[in-house]
Amino acid sequence: MVLTLTGMVVMFPETGWATTLIKLFGGPDDFGYVHRTAAVVFLIAVFGHAGVVLLRLSKDKDFDWFGHDSLLPRKKDWADMKGQFGWFFGKGDAAPRFDRWAYWEKFDYWAVYWGALVIGLSGLILWFSPFFSRFLPGWAFNLATLAHGLEAFLAVMTLFVAHFFNNHFRPSKFPLDTVMFVGSWDLEEFKEDRPEEYERLKASGELEKRLVAPPSKRANTVSYALGFTLLGIGLILLILVTIGFFQRGLV
Repeated sequence: MVLTLTGMVVMFPETGWATTLIKLFGGPDDFGYVHRTAAVVFLIAVFGHAGVVLLRLSKDKDFDWFGHDSLLPRKKDWADMKGQFGWFFGKGDAAPRFDRWAYWEKFDYWAVYWGALVIGLSGLILWFSPFFSRFLPGWAFNLATLAHGLEAFLAVMTLFVAHFFNNHFRPSKFPLDTVMFVGSWDLEEFKEDRPEEYERLKASGELEKRLVAPPSKRANTVSYALGFTLLGIGLILLILVTIGFFQRGLV
């Protein structure tokens, strides 16, 4: 969200909200420090996560890379996507039965790496332009500027529209999914959303081992307060970016 706020100001500098924010941050120089600091934290988080995952999987010799626990795409994801869209338009008897990861969750997961690679690489070229100018042609910096802005805009739309809808605004989740804060899921909701995983865990006896006490009232209160705050900030950012898009466009 910090990257969105500071980055979209640079992309839509003529808008009234952008000029106001730059003044609040103390000018373009301070604004740039905030953006680059947030970028470093973001890249460390993304690629640090990848490193931890690969390290753990390297120690698990029995891990099935295309099994139900894997985030790699498989044939079932394609079948689930076609089945769900067909069901949306009345061409199927029922919605597909999802396993541990739904196809849109895998898309969300891998889209972060693509976005981090494009935005991170182009951002580094722009950040350290004096160094890269020693061996890169001038058009490379124009391309980096274009790629950085367009990929960032795509990431904003994906996060604050598709991701928010899938995780919070669709009927089965509305108005907020607190699982990221409390670390647990309602059993009936899990059974409805992930029927294949539910039945597999129940048949193997693993389900009983994974049952935990429901979150406390205080945990729920804090989760909803924090969740709605972040959702509100995200929607405000979406509105500001939309205003900038209609006033200036993308290029």
